[in-house]
Amino acid sequence: MTLYNNKYRIESARLEGFDYGSNGAYHITICTKDRLHHFGEIVETDINPSMRQNALPSERGVPLSEGVPPKMDRNPSLQCTPIAEIAAEHWLRIPQFFPFVSLDSFVIMPNHIHGILFINKVETEEWKQNKFGSQSQNIPSIIRGFKSSVKRYANAEKIPFEWQERYHDRIIRDNKKLENTRLYIFNNPQNWINDEYRN
Repeated sequence: MTLYNNKYRIESARLEGFDYGSNGAYHITICTKDRLHHFGEIVETDINPSMRQNALPSERGVPLSEGVPPKMDRNPSLQCTPIAEIAAEHWLRIPQFFPFVSLDSFVIMPNHIHGILFINKVETEEWKQNKFGSQSQNIPSIIRGFKSSVKRYANAEKIPFEWQERYHDRIIRDNKKLENTRLYIFNNPQNWINDEYRN
């Protein structure tokens, strides 16, 4: 933490100078404010609609290496609240507003969301350094749009809900890291008791 204008602030986790609008894969984590369980609770159940958010990439036509366990009955999964359902719907709509984005694995947990986004701009061939000022067509603008759309719905429906101000991102640099991230997301409900984001 650093002191700025007599207030402490959290240092940015962004990789300095990196163009977050460049082509590649990104692991995104977005938390609720104070990590409150706005999205529901993890339960064991045979049939739960929320499992569609936690589908293996191979179940949605995304290749995945051998050795990843199939989805089993009675796996822990999220018992969704209405705002969780809306968050899932709005996440799936991201490519409608950002056509250069492809979605991969994602999961909604009681107080956070994990997801993998691919940026693929056909006209972009080389990396460019980040610029100060207003930006669009990059990870910050994508996440800002997603968070604000869910928040607008919550406000309109008078649902108490707040996002954490920031979000976490990791640049996925190779196929091994991609598959490890997919597996981490798939196993997130099962590992909830030890989850680093759990309060």
